[in-house]
Amino acid sequence: MEQRHLLCAGTDGRSGLTRREIARRLAERSGEGRRSERRLAAAAGEEPWPEGATLDAPARPAAVLVPLVEREHALTVLLTRRTEHLYHHPGQVSFPGGRLEDSDGGDAVACALRETAEEIGLAAVHVTVLGRLDDLVTGTGFVITPVVAMVTPPFSLALDAFEVADVFEVPLDFVLDPANHGLHRREVAGRPRPFWALTWEERLIWGAPAGILVNLADVLGTPRSDVLGTPT
Repeated sequence: MEQRHLLCAGTDGRSGLTRREIARRLAERSGEGRRSERRLAAAAGEEPWPEGATLDAPARPAAVLVPLVEREHALTVLLTRRTEHLYHHPGQVSFPGGRLEDSDGGDAVACALRETAEEIGLAAVHVTVLGRLDDLVTGTGFVITPVVAMVTPPFSLALDAFEVADVFEVPLDFVLDPANHGLHRREVAGRPRPFWALTWEERLIWGAPAGILVNLADVLGTPRSDVLGTPT
């Protein structure tokens, strides 16, 4: 288990987003009455949910935490990098999370907090849940609920060495800038598959985590008419 100490609390002085404002925008998004109908294709290589299907269709529920860290001068988004030996998505950037277990009682928030504690050792005492983004449906049969939370430093992390190779933070301002959202297309089984990608320094963030970040930007920054978009 690797110990990480992350210090310095503060607010986001550039975008002007506060806890209250972020929670308000997330609540407005949920209150529009269409949240359960939104579907985001997760990544290249995964079949989008069939047209006309709803989130009531049989699928395995999962949840991830989208941690917004209060640094001294700005907010950041904490992400993880999966270890190279994992069967699914080895070495890729992700959010802490996983499938709902019986112990979660069907609660996506409980799942996200539990998985985060197990994967990176972030204690719930440092986490304040602000709301949820749109459910993300994957062609592999998962419905992922992204839970947005504020994380207050100082805190220590203990990484699960089997699952998590590293953690890093990306400035929220970078995520909110549409100029940093790359919409790409990859051919899979003879059909084009669009997917989002963002590159922060040497880190490539693509697929489901990138889609979640674009959705976050849609809620907190400049809204898009179509979160997934249409690749050219």
